[in-house]
Amino acid sequence: MPDFKGTDQYVATRELQVAVNAAVTLQKPLLVKGEPGTGKTLLAYEIAKALNKPLITWHVKSTTIAQQGLYEYDAVSRLRDSQLGEQVSDIAHYIRKGKLWDAFDAEEQTVLLIDEIDKADIEFPNDLLNELDRMEFFCYELRQTIRARHRPIIIITSNNEKELPDAFLRRCFFHFISFPDHETMQQIVQVHFPDLQKKLLDEAMRLFFGVREVKALKKKPSTSELLDWLRLLLWGKVSADLLEEFQTNTELPPFLGALLKNEQDYELYAAIRARTRR
Repeated sequence: MPDFKGTDQYVATRELQVAVNAAVTLQKPLLVKGEPGTGKTLLAYEIAKALNKPLITWHVKSTTIAQQGLYEYDAVSRLRDSQLGEQVSDIAHYIRKGKLWDAFDAEEQTVLLIDEIDKADIEFPNDLLNELDRMEFFCYELRQTIRARHRPIIIITSNNEKELPDAFLRRCFFHFISFPDHETMQQIVQVHFPDLQKKLLDEAMRLFFGVREVKALKKKPSTSELLDWLRLLLWGKVSADLLEEFQTNTELPPFLGALLKNEQDYELYAAIRARTRR
């Protein structure tokens, strides 16, 4: 198994590289936590790309139950077909495979992303313990045990909206993606904007991290929002000198709506700038 070292489009810290490769070596799910916008979901896509493996994604919602990841039996359709005189003896026709079944049944090893697991009910991770441990489950309708042909590389993301059960945590290798420091953030920006003028990058970074330092913000801007903001600065032909002026006056930086996403944060930041620039 080749080591994961990031890709041309994804800057992975040394700690993250070690976490991915440790999880693969131990054949355990990698549980990735971190604030929104730190690249948790994108990590699975980049692992699949780097290791040249198919990616299967399971995006969890508040209404998602674990059984949906295995399969769903469409009894309603079978009943309707029987009423219409259709041949319904082939129960397999009414079985809809879930994402775990797809991963288990794949002809080659896959990367399986279980995205935002903490959005579901607290019992959701507990209901997956045996399947993730044993790499198999039983389909009662078909009277068949579905076993993984190849153990998938499983990436599980969480935004820490709920605490996950201890029994589930014991079965995972854990990594917390810290928000990028200045140096790492510059590397990330340069991947997306390789020709960006250094002074413009420096001034944009100063303003961006200045916004993040406001302690009472409900939602601090993330990496993806910085990239959107830079794209708008280039589109609006905002110069580095103009950005530098915003460091010393009370005016708000251009396209601030790309960074701050609610009126309370917007007003708070405006008030702080007004106070500190007097």
